[in-house]
Amino acid sequence: MSYRRLRAVFVKELHHITRDRLSLAMALATPLMFLLLFGYALSLDVDRIPTLVYDRDQTPQSRDLIRQFEGSRYFQVRRYVDHYSAIEHDINRSRVLMALVIPPDYSSNIAAGRRAAIQIILDGSDSNTASIALGYVQGLMRSYAVAPEVVDIRRGQMPSPPVDARLRVLYNSSLESKNYVVPGLIAVILQIIAALLTSLTIAREWETGAMEQLLSTPLRPAEMVLGKMFAYFAIGLADATIAVVVGLLIFQVPFRGSAVLMAVSTCIFLFGALFWGIFVSAATRNQLQAYQLGILSSFLPSFLLSGFVYSIENMPRAIQAITYIVPSRYAMTILKGVFLKGVGIDVLWGEFLFLALYATAVFFLAVRKLNQKIA
Repeated sequence: MSYRRLRAVFVKELHHITRDRLSLAMALATPLMFLLLFGYALSLDVDRIPTLVYDRDQTPQSRDLIRQFEGSRYFQVRRYVDHYSAIEHDINRSRVLMALVIPPDYSSNIAAGRRAAIQIILDGSDSNTASIALGYVQGLMRSYAVAPEVVDIRRGQMPSPPVDARLRVLYNSSLESKNYVVPGLIAVILQIIAALLTSLTIAREWETGAMEQLLSTPLRPAEMVLGKMFAYFAIGLADATIAVVVGLLIFQVPFRGSAVLMAVSTCIFLFGALFWGIFVSAATRNQLQAYQLGILSSFLPSFLLSGFVYSIENMPRAIQAITYIVPSRYAMTILKGVFLKGVGIDVLWGEFLFLALYATAVFFLAVRKLNQKIA
């Protein structure tokens, strides 16, 4: 392998990138737009659930229960209604997600020491949000059930809870979804941008006729692959820096790990993603096909099969097996581990090893595919 020829390809590709200023600006601005859009819009937090109240009891005890919902940050009481048709009307039009119905015998059951029932009506069209809302209701009612206002009035005693639960949340004590979303989003962005940046490079050479000129030179396929990769690696590294700075300064995501470890892992991940884009470009001589294949092989797996949005543990076994070959899954584990947990190579060595093997394997695939195209 000749350093001189490698450098010549690198400089040639770098000149092409800098001449196309619009594409360069888009490549650098895309991570910022992705982070701002998804960081603010993609929230997994469910709070201030729009709620209706139908109080059929109209007693101090029922009003006290309503105040528990009004005082919780998870519920937002929109209005009071006086019949079920109003509840059905608002839920059908997606104006509210939940309705609290207090039966007319609520206070009398409490006074008599009997179990007092309430009715919760949920919009189940969004099953995930409805399940979370139901969990909030159950938690609120468990804490309210041992309050002095709802004890057995005849005995005047407050039952003690059987378990004294003292919760401690590690790594994300505020339970803000942005702390979970932003590190994972960085991995997804780098996978998509890197694959799309390089997916057109060799296909473009074939369409413009420049490949025939390159074939007349002593340039080897490995030198072409590495030269093009290093040119786009500089842009990928700039994108990674932008993404990390935005995550730290704008979204205030905690960073507890090693900056060197994160930099090394990002470089290894970028190598694999860029080599994959070159492989896709070498597999076709058409820029449109290369772009479509690049989107299909980077965007969909990164969003759907990396654990970024959907939990891998809840997927079918066959789909879980497929996720083991998705590189963004391992990059996401590393970034979350470094950002939130502060763990080191002793914990993340398996993910590092996979990314290194993946980058090496895709490099040889790209070189082999380019050899076949040239032949």
